[in-house]
Amino acid sequence: MSLARRLHRYTYAEYAALEQSSPTKHEFLDGEIYAMAGGSEEHSALAAEVLRVLGNAVGGRPCRVHTSDLRIYVEAAGLATFPDGSLICGPLEQHAPSPVATALNPSVLLEVTSPSSEELDTGDKQVFYQTIPSLRESIIVSHRERRITVHQHDADGRWTTRVAIAGGRVTLPSLGADLVVDEIYRASAIR
Repeated sequence: MSLARRLHRYTYAEYAALEQSSPTKHEFLDGEIYAMAGGSEEHSALAAEVLRVLGNAVGGRPCRVHTSDLRIYVEAAGLATFPDGSLICGPLEQHAPSPVATALNPSVLLEVTSPSSEELDTGDKQVFYQTIPSLRESIIVSHRERRITVHQHDADGRWTTRVAIAGGRVTLPSLGADLVVDEIYRASAIR
């Protein structure tokens, strides 16, 4: 998302109408609409590896893993976004003004960075995500190096950050699962 000078501020209803008829996904923040660029093969493969681990960890819990096709609405920020993956436990809480599935209650969110998204994915988006009451963990997978960052919402209401690099692992306490860095990047050219 660029912070260029605003030419027009859109309402959420205008954004939702655009999304209904557009072949391109868009994000919405503060009256601005941002087209999302397509991801690379590397980006897609990294997201798929993390989603596979999440899906395997769900077990018999009433949770579902979603790809980047599910929109998440962050009420405190007025942000409609398509993270690279999400985990919803229990019934999906629908954002009423949205005409299609738009969740308010993710338990886990995944972002795989890219050259164009890294600053936003590791900065403002994390601040916005941390306002979601249901969110337990936010995962960031780097496109630059073998590095996985997990922001965790602990029982005391604090957010803590853990980072794992090549040869390491990071735990997702809400699922009792580990993200093993070298397994996530196993077929990757990223060293």
